[in-house]
Amino acid sequence: MPSSIFTQRHQALIAFLGTARRDAGLTQVELAGRLGRPQSFVSKVERGERRVDVVEFCEIAEALGKDPARLLQGFIDPAG
Repeated sequence: MPSSIFTQRHQALIAFLGTARRDAGLTQVELAGRLGRPQSFVSKVERGERRVDVVEFCEIAEALGKDPARLLQGFIDPAG
């Protein structure tokens, strides 16, 4: 089984998170500031170099001003 950071589904997730950040009108630096993390954290996530766990997903969603459950639902069912 391939590493989870190389699966198509993970690649779709990081593309989705990058789009969500841009849709929120935030730069990587601004999102990183809201997360209390360096810009390199956001960059590594968006380039697929760093796996996102569920806690980090929730933190990212909240930093984007989104409800984590709704954001996840948007990923699972984009037409929904």
